[in-house]
Amino acid sequence: MPTPHDPYVRVRGAREHNLRDVGVDIPRDTLTVFTGVSGSGKSSLAFGTIYAEAQRRYFESVAPYARRLIHQVGAPKVGEITGLPPAVSLEQRRSAPGARSSVGTVTTLSNSLRMLFSRAGDYPQGAERLDSDAFSPNTAAGACPECHGLGRIHRTTEELLVPDPGLSIRAGAIAAWPGAWQGKNLRDVLNALGYDIERPWRELDAADREWILFTDEQPVVTVHPVRDADRIQRPYQGTYMSARRYVMHTFADSRSRTLRAKAERFLTSAPCPVCGGSRLRPEAMAVTFAGRTIAELAALPLTDLAEVLSAAGGGDTARVLTGDLLARIGTVTELGLGYLSLDRTAPTLSSGELQRLRLATQLRSGLFGVVYVLDEPSAGLHPADTESLLAVLGRLKEAGNTVFVVEHQMDVVRRADWLVDVGPLAGEHGGRVLHSGPPAGLADVAESATRRFLFDDAPVPVRQVRTPSGWLRLVGVDRHNVRGVDAAFPLGVFTAVTGVSGSGKSTLVGQVLAGVLADRQAADTAQERPAPGCASAEGLEAVDRLVQVDQRPIGRTPRSNLATYTGLFDVVRKLFAATGVARERGYRAGRFSFNVAGGRCETCQGEGFVSVELLFLPSTYAPCPDCHGARYNPQTLDVTLRGLNIAQVLDLTVESAAGFFRDTPAAGRSLRTLLDVGLGYLRLGQPATELSGGEAQRIKLAAELQRARRGHTLYLLDEPTTGLHPADVEVLMRQLHGLVDAGSTVVVVEHDMAVVAGADWVIDLGPGGGDRGGRIVAAGPPLDVAGAQESRTAPYLRAALHLS
Repeated sequence: MPTPHDPYVRVRGAREHNLRDVGVDIPRDTLTVFTGVSGSGKSSLAFGTIYAEAQRRYFESVAPYARRLIHQVGAPKVGEITGLPPAVSLEQRRSAPGARSSVGTVTTLSNSLRMLFSRAGDYPQGAERLDSDAFSPNTAAGACPECHGLGRIHRTTEELLVPDPGLSIRAGAIAAWPGAWQGKNLRDVLNALGYDIERPWRELDAADREWILFTDEQPVVTVHPVRDADRIQRPYQGTYMSARRYVMHTFADSRSRTLRAKAERFLTSAPCPVCGGSRLRPEAMAVTFAGRTIAELAALPLTDLAEVLSAAGGGDTARVLTGDLLARIGTVTELGLGYLSLDRTAPTLSSGELQRLRLATQLRSGLFGVVYVLDEPSAGLHPADTESLLAVLGRLKEAGNTVFVVEHQMDVVRRADWLVDVGPLAGEHGGRVLHSGPPAGLADVAESATRRFLFDDAPVPVRQVRTPSGWLRLVGVDRHNVRGVDAAFPLGVFTAVTGVSGSGKSTLVGQVLAGVLADRQAADTAQERPAPGCASAEGLEAVDRLVQVDQRPIGRTPRSNLATYTGLFDVVRKLFAATGVARERGYRAGRFSFNVAGGRCETCQGEGFVSVELLFLPSTYAPCPDCHGARYNPQTLDVTLRGLNIAQVLDLTVESAAGFFRDTPAAGRSLRTLLDVGLGYLRLGQPATELSGGEAQRIKLAAELQRARRGHTLYLLDEPTTGLHPADVEVLMRQLHGLVDAGSTVVVVEHDMAVVAGADWVIDLGPGGGDRGGRIVAAGPPLDVAGAQESRTAPYLRAALHLS
C-alpha cells in the first residue's frame, strides 16, 4: 500500500502495445535505464505508459480550451500508476530540420544575443533603437529583403534548364521540368498557348525561349488532350508554370529530399550581394557590441564567443545579459560542443550534436522534482562523448530529479542506479519485465537478451580481414570542416568511418562520397565538372550502383506500412484477386487496397478509425463503427484466402505470414528478408508512424536485399546501429557482411565499437570536432587504428578488441 511519501513510481496493469499486464516498481531520484531488444516494449513502458500518464495528469489542470491547442499523446492503457511526479520528455526527432534552423535557434541562445544587441548594443549616432526581432534573419523586420534572410541567392540559367538545345520541348528539352503526367501537362499547356513544341529548342525565337523559361505569369488555358485508342480524355483547365518558377518552388517548398536535390542541380548559389551573406538588413548590421556585429559574433565558435563576452564591459544591462549568455554557453560547451557557432545551420549537424543541444536547453531550465524521460540520449555519440553525457545525466539527478532513460549503450547501462529489462524477445514474444533492480541483479536472469552483453568479457574472435578489390579515391575534399582531405575507400570490403561527434564523418560519407556517386548515376557527368565537395574522384567506374540506407520514416501517414513499402502488398492483393469468389464477382487487385474507393470502408476512408470531436477537448480517435478497424467493407471481407480475409492477413506478424505464404515464392522472398534482419515480430499492416528509426532502416535494407543483384553496389549507411539492442546489431551485421561476401561494398558511419572491431578497414576522423577535426587521423585495419596515438577512437577500439 503506497504511503504519501512512497519513494517509488509504481505501475500496475500496463497494457500499452505489447505490454502484458505489466507491474513494476521504480525508485525515484535515480538514474533508471530501460533495456531490451527492439520491439520488446521498453519504450511502450517508459514513454507510452509512464510519460503519457504524467502528461495526461498535467493536462487535467489546464483549461479545456487551451488543452485542444496542445498535442497530447492520449491516455495510456494502464490500471494504476502511483508516486508519479510531473514528467519532461526528450524523444528522438528524426525529421530533418529546416535551413533556417541553427545552433542558435535550437538552444535559444540567438534570442539572448539579439536582446543583448537590442538593449546594450552600440548604435550609430542618431539611429533609432531596434527591437530584438530586427536582429533576426527569420523575421520580416530583420531579414535582408533581397535574399529573404537566407544569406544566399539561388539563380538559374538557360544552359542549366536546357542542357541539350537540339531537343524539342516535346522530346524533353526542358530537363528541369517534372516527369510523368505533370511534365506532359506543362508541354500540353504550352502547345495550347500557341508555342511550337516540335521544333528544336535552339530554333525557337529568343523572346519565346525567355518567356517559356523565366516568366512569372501563370496563364490558364483549356487543354484538349490527344485521344488515345483505348481511353477518352476530356478537356481540362491547365495552368502554366515556367521552368524557373517550378525549380524555385520545388527547391523552397518540397518536403521530398529527392525532388529538392533534383531541383538544386538546376540552380547556382552565391552569397547575397546586398547583405554579403549576413542575412540581415543594413540597419541591424550597423549596431555593434564589443566592436563586432551580431553576424560576426554568431560566426564565432562558442568557446571564442564566451571569451569575447567575458572581456566585454558595459553597464548593468549588458552585464546581466552577457551573464545569462555565458551561463547558457557553458552548458553547451560542457557537452563538448564548444566548437559550434550560433549560425551553424541545423541540417549540417549530426544527430548526436542535435541531441546534445536539446539536452543543454533542459539543463538550464533549473527544474527539480520531475521525471526526465529520455529516448536513447547516447544515440549518435562517440564513446568519448558519452562520458560527458553521463556527467550531465548525473547533474540532473543530483538536482533532485528522476531520470528514466531508454538505452542500448552498455556503458550507460553499467552506470545506472536501477535497471528495468523488458523482453525476452520482440513483439508478441516480449512485453514482460524480466528484471527491475540494480544492474548487477540481471546476471541471474537467464532469459534476458541484455545479460550476455552487459557481463560477457570473452575476447572477440580474430577475423581475417578481406582484401580490397580496388579503391575509390576522393581528392581535395573541401566541405564544412573537412578541408583539403584526400580519402581512399577500399572496394569489396566492409569499411567503418569513425570519429567524435562533429569530426566530419557524415560530411565525408553522407554528403561528399554520396554526392559524387549520385551525380555520376544521375547524369554521368562527374568527369565533365568537379565532383561536389571535392576537387576530383577516382575509381568511380568500378561502382555500378549506390544505395543509401538511413533512418528516415518509410512513410508519414498510417496508410504507409511494412507491406506497402516492401511491395508485399501488391503480391497479397493479386493472390486475393485470383481466388474463385473474387473472379466470380469481378474483383481486381485494386479492390483489396484500403487506399482507393471500391473495397475499402467509406465511413473511415480505409483508415480503420474515425476522429471524434469533443468540443473544448482535443479530438480523439475511435475504431470505425462500421468496419471496427478492419478498413474494408463487408463485401471485400467476404473474400478469403486459405481461411483468412485481407484484414486478417494484414494483421499477421511477419513470422506468422512466412508460414502462411510458404508456397508463394513472390511473397516468401520479401518475408524471408524481413526475418533475416530481425523484424519477424512486426505486423504486415503495421502503420509506418508506429515504427522506430531502427525498424524503418531495417525495412529499407530488407527491401533492398530482396532485389536482384546488378553489378557492383556500394551501400552507405549512417549509424545503422542507432536504436538497436546489441542482439539486434549482431543480426544486422550478419546481413551487411553477407552483402560484402556477395561482392558488394559497405561503408558505415559508426560509433559502436563492436561493429568497428569487426570491420575490414577503419577511417578515423578528428582528432576533435569542428575546427579541431575534419582530417583523417588514422586509416587501416582495426588492429592498426587501435594503436594510433592521436586517435580518440583508439582506446575504445582497443577495449572492444580486448587488447591491453
